[in-house]
Amino acid sequence: MDLGLKRQSGTLSWLTLLLCCIGGTLSKESCDGSLVSHLPPSAFKSSSQLSSSHGPGFAKLNRRDGAGGWSPLDSNKYQWLEINLGEPTEITAIATQGRYGSSDWVTGYQLMFSDTGHNWRQYRQEDSIGVFSGNTNADSVVPFKLHHPMFARFLRVVPLDWNPNGRIGLRLEAYGCQYKSDVMEFDGSSSVLYKFSPNSSQAPKDKLSLKFKTMLNSGTLIHMEGTHGPSVTVELVKGKLLFHLSKGKHSSPDFHTSASLGSLLYDQHWHSVTIERVSRHLNLTVDKSSQQLHVPGHLSLSDISEISFGGVSGPSASRTLSKKNFVGCMENVMYNDMNIVNLAKEGRHQVQKLGAVSFTCTEPIDVPVTFSSPGSFLQLPLSVPSDDLSVSLEFRTWNRAGLLLTFDLQQQAGSTWLYLRDTRARLQIHKAGRVLIDITAGSGLNDGQWHTVHLIGRRGRLAITVDGDDGGTAQANPTFPVSPENQLFFGGCPEGGKSGDRGCRNPFSVFQGCMRLIRTGDQEVDLIKVQQMALGNFSDLQMDVCGIIDRCSPSYCEHGGKCTQSWSAFHCNCSHTGYKGATCHSSIYEQSCEAYKHKGNTSGFYHVDVDGSGPIDPQRIYCNMTDKTWMVIQHNNTELTKLKPSTGINQHLAHFSYPADVEQLRAIITKAEHCEQELSYHCKKSRLLNTPEGVPFTWWMDGGGEVQTYWGGATPESKQCACGLHESCIDPQRFCNCDADGVDWANDTGLLSYKEHLPVRGIAVGDLSRPGSEAAYKVGALQCYGDLHFWNSAYFNKETSYLHFPTFHGELSADISFLFKTSTASGVFLENLGIKDFIRIELSSPLEVLFSYDVGNGPVEVRVESPSPLNDDCWHSVRAERNVKEASLHVDQLPGATQRAPPDGHIHLQLNSQLFVGGTASRQKGFLGCIRSLQLNGRTLDLEERAKITPGVQPGCPGHCSSYGSLCQNRGRCVERRTGFACDCGLSAYSGAFCNKEVSAYFKPSTSVSYTFKEPYELTRNSSSSSVQASSIYSDMTLRAENISLGFRTSQAPALLLYVASYYREYLAVLLNRNGQLDVKYKLQSNREAEVFKTNTRNLANGQLHTVSIRRQAENLYIQVDQYEEEDFNITSDVEFNAIKSVVLGRVHDSVELDPEIARLNSLGFSGCLSVVHFNSITPLKAALLYPATSPVVVTGPLEESACGASAPSQHHATETTHSLADHFGSVGTGEPIVDAISSDSALIGGVIAVVIFIILSALAVMGRCLYRRKETFQTQQPKGTKGPVEDSPEFPFNNDANTQYVLNESHREHFI
Repeated sequence: MDLGLKRQSGTLSWLTLLLCCIGGTLSKESCDGSLVSHLPPSAFKSSSQLSSSHGPGFAKLNRRDGAGGWSPLDSNKYQWLEINLGEPTEITAIATQGRYGSSDWVTGYQLMFSDTGHNWRQYRQEDSIGVFSGNTNADSVVPFKLHHPMFARFLRVVPLDWNPNGRIGLRLEAYGCQYKSDVMEFDGSSSVLYKFSPNSSQAPKDKLSLKFKTMLNSGTLIHMEGTHGPSVTVELVKGKLLFHLSKGKHSSPDFHTSASLGSLLYDQHWHSVTIERVSRHLNLTVDKSSQQLHVPGHLSLSDISEISFGGVSGPSASRTLSKKNFVGCMENVMYNDMNIVNLAKEGRHQVQKLGAVSFTCTEPIDVPVTFSSPGSFLQLPLSVPSDDLSVSLEFRTWNRAGLLLTFDLQQQAGSTWLYLRDTRARLQIHKAGRVLIDITAGSGLNDGQWHTVHLIGRRGRLAITVDGDDGGTAQANPTFPVSPENQLFFGGCPEGGKSGDRGCRNPFSVFQGCMRLIRTGDQEVDLIKVQQMALGNFSDLQMDVCGIIDRCSPSYCEHGGKCTQSWSAFHCNCSHTGYKGATCHSSIYEQSCEAYKHKGNTSGFYHVDVDGSGPIDPQRIYCNMTDKTWMVIQHNNTELTKLKPSTGINQHLAHFSYPADVEQLRAIITKAEHCEQELSYHCKKSRLLNTPEGVPFTWWMDGGGEVQTYWGGATPESKQCACGLHESCIDPQRFCNCDADGVDWANDTGLLSYKEHLPVRGIAVGDLSRPGSEAAYKVGALQCYGDLHFWNSAYFNKETSYLHFPTFHGELSADISFLFKTSTASGVFLENLGIKDFIRIELSSPLEVLFSYDVGNGPVEVRVESPSPLNDDCWHSVRAERNVKEASLHVDQLPGATQRAPPDGHIHLQLNSQLFVGGTASRQKGFLGCIRSLQLNGRTLDLEERAKITPGVQPGCPGHCSSYGSLCQNRGRCVERRTGFACDCGLSAYSGAFCNKEVSAYFKPSTSVSYTFKEPYELTRNSSSSSVQASSIYSDMTLRAENISLGFRTSQAPALLLYVASYYREYLAVLLNRNGQLDVKYKLQSNREAEVFKTNTRNLANGQLHTVSIRRQAENLYIQVDQYEEEDFNITSDVEFNAIKSVVLGRVHDSVELDPEIARLNSLGFSGCLSVVHFNSITPLKAALLYPATSPVVVTGPLEESACGASAPSQHHATETTHSLADHFGSVGTGEPIVDAISSDSALIGGVIAVVIFIILSALAVMGRCLYRRKETFQTQQPKGTKGPVEDSPEFPFNNDANTQYVLNESHREHFI
């Protein structure tokens, strides 16, 4: 049996134990003396003995008396060896041996302890580990130093496993020392009051400690209060200790439950309580659970003048939940260095005893029994046959269902079952498949508390009562006698009982829990006799012990997850927490807007969990996904706020609150690549910083609460504004425009970008008290872009290279996530070792990722296999998690793999070496490739910084388009960046971060968009200079193919949608006929009539959005509308389209040469919506809407960008926004600012003049561009046949290749070829 304990033997092991004991007690009195060797034989008891020479008295370490140790009569799991230590003892270690000179030894055992020799409690190394490793032979000594000492008078060893070739054989020794125990007992009406000395001064630190034991689940233990100050109450409520703070003895009865610790504390075993006050904190400890409580600022503990133990009297009693005093014992009650029990014994004046307080501890005999497995049952005979029925018992469980009691009735009258179902007690009597009786009582009986159930039947009346008067009673009136036969079965039935017609049958769940105080008739069942096999029968029971464990205390559910449990397991309900997993450990949200963007999301509101599984809560944030990914965090006042002089007020103060708390904001700012916040001040005879040497009138408060006296656009500690930094202020002698103190409106505006000072928490505005002084301020939203953690990466180029980091501490919960890309077949991503524990993640083969670890229960492996190779040099995501319930592994979007943890195994992952990334400590199986965004429990490791100083590892890892290029849609081109990628939409009719935002506009009948080309070169070669010819764009080409796509929405029919004109009177028209059907009209030969190709579509003029795709390859024409089947046509005229003149949307204004039918349609214009218009590589509508100044496009009539072309109704939270700010250097004007728009008459005039100048310059620029187009931009294409897709054909003169000379990048904002 491998239980995670290192086996040791012989003298070396024994010396190791002694050194451990001595080393652990150098600073205090030694507590490692032998406890067993000097005891008389009468101190030893056992369940049985093989013979008198194998008796328990011979079970002393290294002794050869008798048969050389203890051996029981039968070797089974019901045997035990008990030692009476004679007095309260602190036990710190134990050592075992087998029986001398034999094949008998114990390989695994449990330790039990008790103060009475009854009601035993199991010692556990951890909350879930109660088994010790024993011996491997008969003579070696195997010691074990207890992780925490036991305090008991009785010690019991229960063998669980032994040598399979021998039998149970045991010798042992326990080590420790005598334990001083000063006790006092309370009966529920008594208490002890300790009053401080009148002249005592308040110390900076106080400590109160005690132990208590009780059999009642509620009662007040401690109450501290003063005359005017707060009171502190510690009370037991349903087995848990609650700590309350209230204002004082005369305050209202309302109080706030500040803390709750412990569970099941009324088991008649000692539990320790410590309350330590340090400054304004209370450190609370119950057994091994601790919690710190902050005392609010309006409360002070310095006024406490008395402490009451055991109860509360007077008005304070009404402020407790339990409304009861304590019944039980307290031990070693210490306040600072004073022993309160001794003071009470001696009758000192500081201590007052109220009621019957005794200084001994009465130990009631309580013999519980534990039903722990599916095979557990207890069979008891009826003591005295009777026509009346009376059976009662107490039980406790966490399960919602289970059999409590079953028996058959006399004279074959039926079978009776008393069981739990849906946490209620239910009684049924069946006969021949019919239900004769069915009654229910009680509720919520699976709360782990002791509950009483009493079954009574006499004279035609049957009743079950739950918890006496506090529970409920259900009755029935059977017409037959309810008299049991001679056997009662509790908890379950013997094996095979389900199928037998007679005897015990259990069609329900077995009972798992504890029972005690079982009574039949008027007699209590002696369970000790049952244990001694002198009464009844049983199987798989733990006698004289209640083995219930509260698996929710402490709760392993994280982030507010609600813990529920059954007998053997717990469950975390993660609903509404924002987290997922077995323990609610992993966040369901991404950690930044950058991460959302790389999943293909567009602008909108998202929940961002900045530290993943860490302690910081998620926050709802707006993500503005433009060329950069901005996180926008608003506050309570981002509007322009005007201020005017107010009598008696010299300074205006404003504080800004953000939806995120301080910790969330700091984490967001820290991991962002850049953050900024606009700060603007508009002034009229109101100075700002009073530069150059005066005291600032206005200042702002940074995120840390510090006052800052520099302004937006300037550097920290400069005491300047942006204009001062750039030497552009109104008054050159001042460093801010407003410091000129002019009578005209001026402003200082700029960006704060020093991350350590963000966000702005408040602002103070002064200099408003003079006549005529006016001001306005504006603090913009906090905006950040980039995610330093998301792109943090390292490239490992040697198998022996690795990065090392401090030890990973993930004892109870550990999650590791990262991305990798590689071309090698295998390698270790990371590894961390302990003495025996370890954790490792590796690429074990091109198709498999392996997560392995050991926490002391043996190695565990979790594997995820991929159907396609993972060494494809693309990014793949890995997330591994290990907690107390399970281990899981997820790779990309593949189905995850999970391994459940053993219910009673080790749970702490104990590591002590460095964490190796990209390799192992042995430098074997190293990883070759890239690792990115490595996070452990929400904390990102800085791979790049460590890689800078590590040979064989390079910081950063380029090449993201291979993984994320598919996010660029609609002909968008992925462009590599150092940290990430961008989508170049220059060849796409769409815009947006992923080229997926429809560019659409609403047309009116007079609207026209014309994308024009210069007339053929040969027509103008005698009138243009060579320099003009070299840079002009001409249209002397022949098209043998077109690729057209567009979307439209209209109710007009007929209507002209698109018209392509030629200098040689050839044309192409896309139109709706009078029936609303789509027609395509080609005229490719001037001496022939146009050809009309009619589609078989329904009426498209129905106000709905429709998409059209038209492809021509020589004489072959393909038309597709919406999702209908593509239609094929043949062109019978010439297949060459010569010298394109223009591509027109809407009305054609140059209509001299239109044929009559097209002219008639053109006269109507187009009324409706056009979107994502594409003609070969030209996007005329996008050019007209977004870049009219740099494109050869002419717009006539009204044209407004609209969302009318969206395939679904737009949502306000999903629309993209433009990231823009005001002039960073401020401006000067003479007008008064208005809310959210600063304007003035002079500013308006100046703006108009600027617009006129801009239009003139733009027109000149367009004219110049037209004059300098180059002929080489469009080359005449000769037919070369049709190979591959039409859009890739050389027949297309508008090539999509971004590397050709005539294609301009999106950043140049030019959308013509």
